[in-house]
This record gives sequence, structure tokens and C-alpha cells, in this order.
Amino acid sequence: MWHRVDRALARLRPHRWPLALAVDGAIVVVAWQLTHLFRLGFERWWSARAGYDAWVLLGVAAAYLAAFALAGVPRGLWRFTGFGDLRRIALACLGAGAAAALVVRALGLFEIPRAVLALHPFVVLVGVALVRLAYRMLYEHARAQIAGDGEVRRALVLGAGDAARLLLAGIHRQGWTVLGLLDDDAAKQGARVAGVPVLGSLADLARPQLRAGATHLIFAMPSLRGARRREIFALAAATGLPMLTVPSAAELRDGGERIERLRELRTEDLLGREPVQLDEAGIAETLAGKTVLVTGAGGSIGAELCRQIARFAPARLVLVELGEYALYAVEQELSARWPRLPLVPQIADVKDAAQLHAVFARWRPHAVFHAAAYKHVPLMEEAHNAAACVRNNVLGTWQAARAAAAAGAERFVLISTDKAVNPTSVMGASKRAAEMVVSALATEHPATRFIAVRFGNVLGSSGSVVPKFREQIERGGPVTVTHPEMIRYFMTIPEAVQLVLQAAAIGETGQVLVLDMGEPVKIVELARQMIRLAGRRDDEIAIEFTGLRPGEKLYEELLADADRTLPTTAPRVLRVQLAPTPFDLPRLIAAIDAAPPDDADAMRRLLGASVPEYRPATAAGG
Repeated sequence: MWHRVDRALARLRPHRWPLALAVDGAIVVVAWQLTHLFRLGFERWWSARAGYDAWVLLGVAAAYLAAFALAGVPRGLWRFTGFGDLRRIALACLGAGAAAALVVRALGLFEIPRAVLALHPFVVLVGVALVRLAYRMLYEHARAQIAGDGEVRRALVLGAGDAARLLLAGIHRQGWTVLGLLDDDAAKQGARVAGVPVLGSLADLARPQLRAGATHLIFAMPSLRGARRREIFALAAATGLPMLTVPSAAELRDGGERIERLRELRTEDLLGREPVQLDEAGIAETLAGKTVLVTGAGGSIGAELCRQIARFAPARLVLVELGEYALYAVEQELSARWPRLPLVPQIADVKDAAQLHAVFARWRPHAVFHAAAYKHVPLMEEAHNAAACVRNNVLGTWQAARAAAAAGAERFVLISTDKAVNPTSVMGASKRAAEMVVSALATEHPATRFIAVRFGNVLGSSGSVVPKFREQIERGGPVTVTHPEMIRYFMTIPEAVQLVLQAAAIGETGQVLVLDMGEPVKIVELARQMIRLAGRRDDEIAIEFTGLRPGEKLYEELLADADRTLPTTAPRVLRVQLAPTPFDLPRLIAAIDAAPPDDADAMRRLLGASVPEYRPATAAGG
């Protein structure tokens, strides 16, 4: 039945303008008669009903329909009727009623009672509003019945704040029945939000009788942060009920999501970090209307850089990438989302000086973001990969930075890593050397602003633990963690890139900037949380400890022992005051060029001579 009702309503939608005017005109006529009936009584109304010329009634109806059209009333979708629609209807009724009363009096039609002229607009308002609200109720009931066919969905909502209130306003259209809300605010206990009772605190989620009948949990506290958020997720996971969440605060702020569009929990939801507050004007001044070049544009960080740079409408975006498919994929995505943005997909190797200089000379980028790098620590520690890592990360940075300076770039931003701090791996030491290369070039090329931005692990990037854990959980385990005490700093890819753009806008030449990574996360706890997010119990999927791999540390640092940070104008971007380090750039580049491509020990010795804080993991004892 409800499918037929929904189809019938759908068939009416293409004709909603004429139908709306026809229905509203009929309401005006009926209200006119009802108002006379109320004022005169049945007998007098019955005897006088033919006493008024039809043109008077037609004129009144025309006045109302004209007012409705001017106020945009017919444009409103009845199934979404809300306060804004009712306000427009009220203003149109009052305006039309006043105009009709003035015209009737001006024409000397004194037989029409003044009470009729005064009451008629309000009767029309009630009638028009009730018809629309009834349509919305019928539509939502039909959609709820259709959505609920074959599946009963009853939810407990975690949170009773503004997000929950907005959620309740739209969730029933998706076939949900909300049994109640849970919130820690004592003032809300026993209260009702949009007619739904607050049943208790979040800790009461552990009570089986409170969860009786619920099929799902819905997390509706997008602004909750850090450890408390993870505690609630752990409570929810212990119930065994599937858990959904409203969009994050950042998604809602950007306008890309509606509050009632529920989704499954993601690993980044565990972090619950504060949304980044960007200096949009400062970033726009750096990027808008200018040519921007990104190396490593097909990687996880490089691709996100391209997405967020595109938002600021550069004159041209040059995508430099060695991998053919990665370049194709990011170019296709960007061209679909920003069809008017000129894109230059460029296959190039950052170690190829001649090609790189030709690319930079042709496009003359104003800003360069150098994200091309080898980042996988154990893989780069292999003897046959160490030389390639150093060449790509150090020599590639030197070539890209020199090409940027030669092309007259305004700024060059190196994407660095927390593994460059007190490095114990070839990858970390190569990135520290790349930072030193950029700092050295800042004095040689004062016209270009050279900046390095250092941050920790990003969730979901290629080579990170999150995709690996997810795959292991899908296979049924075990989940492999190197050490029970290993901790890392994490942030999401969009968050990291937003802060990189902010750092690029405020950084001065030669500076190394570090991003506020928040609280460190224990890797084994992250694994347990991901197991629970997947709807599995701790005893269903085993966690195995495999031991530290070559080059790995138990914990990462954002600063070396002799370094300290200073604030910047951006709240979550800090400037590193590095301890003085002697550095011979020409000697380092010459040594890399001369080093045998398969001699890992020679590369380690070379890094040790240039990066004094480098201590290979074997020497450091892991």
C-alpha cells in the first residue's frame, strides 16, 4: 500500500506549481465561505451566499494567489515544509488580506462584514499550512514504512545535545525508531528531546535492560574529543550492538554532509580531534590565482594536497608524479570535482635534474609542495633499498628545490616526518638530511621561501598500520603488532594537509615547522579499537606481537633533545628552533652521486657523517 502511495505522490511532483496554486485557490474560496458562515450563522449565510457577485470572490482568490506567487510559496516542497515556508505563507496571507480589504472598501462593498475581511487571512493561513503539514506527515510515514520493510531498526542515541535534536528531526524519514537518548548532563535526565526521552547517562549503556529492544546505537556527539570519545566507543563496543555515527564536526562544518546521514564508524573517529581552524584568507593569498606544483601528487598526502589546493582556485595545478596509474587516478578525480581548474598531469622523476628543471621552467610555479618521498621504514632499511631511499629523499629534494628557485618560485614546502627526529632508520635520516638541504638552500636563494613541515603518522596513508589492521581483521586475524608498548602520533590525512597549507602561508624561509599531533596513541589499543569497530570481540581475533622491525622505534618524537619549539600565528603550528648543526651540502650531494647503488653500509655512513643525531637501530638497541 505505502509503495503505491509513494508512487502516487511522486507522479504529482513535476506538476507541483499548478497543483499548489489550484489547491491554495480552493482553500481561499472555502475559507471565504467558512468565514461568512462563522460570522453570519448558517441561515443568514445560506440565504446570502448568492448575494455576492462571483467576481468579488474571484478577485479575492486572485489577490491571494498573486501574493503567494510573489512570496515564492508554490516553490516550496511540501514534503519538506518547515518554519521558513510557514513564515512565507503567513506574510503572503496578511499582505493579500490587507490588499483585499482595501479594495473591497474602496469599491463600496459594505455588505461584506468587516469581521470576514479581518478573519479570512487567518483562516487561509491555517488551511494552507495544515494541508502542507498533512502532506509532509503522509510522505514521511510512507517513506518510513517503505524504508522499514523487511528490517526493523530501533536505536539508542548517544548524546542529547544539538546534534541529537537535529538528528531526530530527520532520522524517522529513514525508517528508524528511536527508543531513547543517553547523556551525561544531569540537567537532561528525564527530559525529552523532540519527544524522545533521555533514559540515563552514557554509563547506563552497560545495563542490558536499558538496551532491550535496540538493534543499533547511534553516536550523536560530533564535538566530543580524545580519551572520553574512545571510552564511549569502548562502552558501545562491549554491548555487541552495531554502532553508527553522525558526520564529524569537520564534515558538517564544510557543508558536505547532513546530520541525519548516518555512516559506520571509521578509524579516524577514534581520534576525535578538534577541527582545524584555517586562516582561509592567508592561504588564499598564497594559492588563489597562482600556479601551484605538487610532487608525489599521486600519493596519499600528495593527492590530498591537490584536493585542498583546488578549493582555493589556483590558476593552474601541476601534478608531478612518477607512477602512471597514480597520476591518472588523481587527475581524473580532480577534473571531475573541479572541471574548470586547469590541470597539468606530468610524469616526472624528482631525481632527474634535466627533466625537473624543464618542467619548472615551463610552468613557473609560484608555490611548490614537495611530497614525493619513500616513507616505508622497514622496506627502506633493506640493503638493496637504502641507496634508492637516500637518492629519492635527499637528492630528489635538492633537485626539486633548486628547480623551484631557478624558476622563481615564491615558496617551496618540504613535507617531512617525525621520523627525522633522532633518526634510527635510513628513511628518517634521509628526511632529516632533506630538511637540512632545504635550510641550506634558503641562504643560497633568498628570493624563494624554503620551509619544511614535520608531522607524524596519518591514518589511512599508504603503508600505514590502519589499512593493514583492517585487512587482517577482515581475514579473521591475527592482527600483528610489533610491540605492546609501541606508541605513535596520528592525525587524519585531511587534517595534516590543512595544517601544511596553513604552515606554508605563515612560514618564513629556512624554518622547520612542526604540527600539533595531539595525544600519542598506543598501537595495540588502536588495534583493539579497530577490532571492536568491526563488531568483533577481543577474544574473537587474536593480537600477535612480532617484535620491532629494522629501523623502528618504540615511540616517535617531534623534537630532538636539543631542539625547542616557539609559537607561530597559527594555533596548531609550531616553529622548531633547531640546535646548530654543521652541514656541507655540496659534499653530501657529491657523496650521494658517487656512492654505489647497492652499498647500504656506505649510505648509512654517509648519513651518519651528515646527520650527527642519526643512530641506526642496531646501534641504538632498537
